[in-house]
Amino acid sequence: MLFSSTFFLYVFLPLVLIIYYGLCKKQDTRNKLLLITSLIFYAWGEPKFVIVMLVSILANYYLGLLVDRARNTPKVKIYLATMVVFNLTIMGIFKYLGFVVQSINDVASLNLTVPQIALPIGISFFTFQSISYVIDVYRGHGKVLKSPLDVGLYIAFFPQLIAGPIVRYETIANEIHGRRETESDFADGIVRFIIGLSKKVLLSNQFALIADKAYALEGAGSLTVGFAWLGAVSYMLQIYFDFGGYSDMAIGLGKMFGFHFNENFNFPYIANSVSDFWRRWHISLSTWFRDYVYIPLGGNRGSKLNHLRNILIVWTLTGIWHGANWTFIAWGFFFGVILIIEKFTGLGKLMSQSKVIGHVYTLFLILISWVLFRADSIGQALSYIGHMFGIGDTPLSNDLTHLYFTDNLYILVIGILTALPFSKLARERYQILSPAMQKVVKGLAMIALIVLFFVSVSYLVKGTYNPFIYFNF
Repeated sequence: MLFSSTFFLYVFLPLVLIIYYGLCKKQDTRNKLLLITSLIFYAWGEPKFVIVMLVSILANYYLGLLVDRARNTPKVKIYLATMVVFNLTIMGIFKYLGFVVQSINDVASLNLTVPQIALPIGISFFTFQSISYVIDVYRGHGKVLKSPLDVGLYIAFFPQLIAGPIVRYETIANEIHGRRETESDFADGIVRFIIGLSKKVLLSNQFALIADKAYALEGAGSLTVGFAWLGAVSYMLQIYFDFGGYSDMAIGLGKMFGFHFNENFNFPYIANSVSDFWRRWHISLSTWFRDYVYIPLGGNRGSKLNHLRNILIVWTLTGIWHGANWTFIAWGFFFGVILIIEKFTGLGKLMSQSKVIGHVYTLFLILISWVLFRADSIGQALSYIGHMFGIGDTPLSNDLTHLYFTDNLYILVIGILTALPFSKLARERYQILSPAMQKVVKGLAMIALIVLFFVSVSYLVKGTYNPFIYFNF
């Protein structure tokens, strides 16, 4: 089920809210309702994969109890290792087994049968949350949950279930039973949800059409330099508003039910180094790898060689996490190499001191990385990048390029402006206004949100293109 669907907006969410606030008075009852509705939400498109999730929930519930009981004994490491192996095995079978077998066939010229296994939506997200639960219990960052239903709610809670953000157990450990739903949070949640919905439907979906056209032209051998750049910039904006919009909706929905998730994006395209970019982009993933992989490996302690190794391991794993394709592995390795260069040569600090040069440098590398991320193969990525720089017989432009650019110039301008921190500046300015002016601004903002909501819904009713990139992960 998609957040950006009329069924979710007009049937599922209203029903859940009415039952939650109208019929369920105790928090324990509300938790059970959220678990049941979350499982229904997940089963809506692929009911058979609920079994996979339930197995994960029960196994991690039991492993959490074992880790908590054996915290100060040698057995705790065995239980932790078992937990990691179990979770990664489930994700590995469903997400990577076919890719591994196919790669073995390609490298060793074998003809092994490649298993065709459907990918459960969001398996990478709920697997990492499961690991977070047991490790946070071990570290004392949250009390062990005595009921499998509570573990199920943490892992399966529908706002963040299938496309993040990755919510650590320590973040909401106290809110599973100790949260307080307030009118202020509920109102903030509605606002955040509408903003996220608008980013997804009105911006990301439009950029997706341009990007898809560019890659289709590349496949047909008719891509121009101009269209290649137009497609690359469009995908750069598409993936930001797609994932950023989903994160906004997830955070907003969480607030409606009294949960507070951490921010997942902080205007990443204003970064002036790649290191700065990854402090702003998909924050829940980069900090997860930092705290659960990079630091346990040794982080920046020890020799420079060990530090370099740890960075490459983490970023290669980051690429693998995104999908079973060599493009993702190369994408993660690419960032690992860039970050090593920035850290060990001082390039990152140098770029951060020169905002204009650093910003151009960062945007260029990120743009190239998204080409690799979007491509179906490394060969296609190299071919597309070649078109961007006019390698071969690539023409500079043509009538189709001019048509797409002029027809979509307005959405490009809106997208670029929206990706800049004007909204943050507006909130800061709002705080210094007089009470009377604040009321006026609030009224205008409310009207704008209502308009955005109904325009977004009108696009959905028309059945416009509505993919979610991160559902694939």
